[in-house]
Amino acid sequence: MSEAAAGSIRTMLWRQSGEVVEGFPLEALSDHLRDEGCLVWVDLCGPSHEGLDTLADELVLDPHAVEDAVTSGERPKATRHATHTFVTAYGTRLVLGGDLARGNVESRLELHRISVFVLPGGVVTVRPDDRFDMDEVVRRWRDHPDLVKQGSGALLHGLLDVVVDGHFETIQAMDDAIEELEDSLFDDVGGGRQLQEHTYRLRKELVQLRRVVLPMREVVNTVMRHQTELGGDQGDLGGWYTDLYDHVLRASEWTESLRDMVTTVFETNLALQDTRLNVVMKKLTGWAAIIAVPTAVTGWFGMNVAYPGIGRTSGFVASIVVISVLAVTLYVLFKRRGWI
Repeated sequence: MSEAAAGSIRTMLWRQSGEVVEGFPLEALSDHLRDEGCLVWVDLCGPSHEGLDTLADELVLDPHAVEDAVTSGERPKATRHATHTFVTAYGTRLVLGGDLARGNVESRLELHRISVFVLPGGVVTVRPDDRFDMDEVVRRWRDHPDLVKQGSGALLHGLLDVVVDGHFETIQAMDDAIEELEDSLFDDVGGGRQLQEHTYRLRKELVQLRRVVLPMREVVNTVMRHQTELGGDQGDLGGWYTDLYDHVLRASEWTESLRDMVTTVFETNLALQDTRLNVVMKKLTGWAAIIAVPTAVTGWFGMNVAYPGIGRTSGFVASIVVISVLAVTLYVLFKRRGWI
């Protein structure tokens, strides 16, 4: 299988002696997988469908799993096949920033798909692009030099651990964004259109995030049930996967709580807008009542009939006094009651 057909290829090999070999030729993959003293990893970034089919024929991979590895829109899942376990997961990243001044409410959430074929002697990862940081996964693997004893389940654990850690970082960024929205709710300026757009965008991003975070419980649970079939000594992997499952549960619960927080922000913003509108209407009504007093008095004295003080200075002074006393009285009453 040529590198051009497979896209970008990266390989690593761990031996029982502790030796780590990087960049072994892909043609030697089958021989290394049959060697019980070796543990291998092959990463295919942006492979062609034909190139992946060639590798699948060589490793006897399930055709449905191969199809899922190159089809967009697959949900996170773990499926056990005759010769391997197939896992799909998504790395996440929230790109901070973005101007909403012109109504840009596009999602800032990036989803990076990783498909994994878990074989008894190693793993094969398939990625559509290079946006997911595999270097961090390799660093996790290097922190455990006894990977060969743990088998391919240890490689899968390191990969899923990095994925779940990325979920936590994304969830934390969303939590901070929601806290900023909560602070702006009670600003003197008020919510307004921009706050509504921020809230809508966060709700949209949170829906996308939940679609890849919540199914991870099923993924890890399925892997834990089949970890004895992943090869190697599984003695320590039980504790690793139990800890990973706990992290997945925490991420799921945190995501659910964020959905409640966003809903609360949205509903609170609507309630505050209604409250501000009531305050404005109350003030307008109070000032209208005050303005109605001079209108009524001047209208009375402007009638074309005889009235006390007509044509005299005393009548004009009396009208001014009546207007002033009534207007001031109403202002004081409304001010004490908080209407103006």
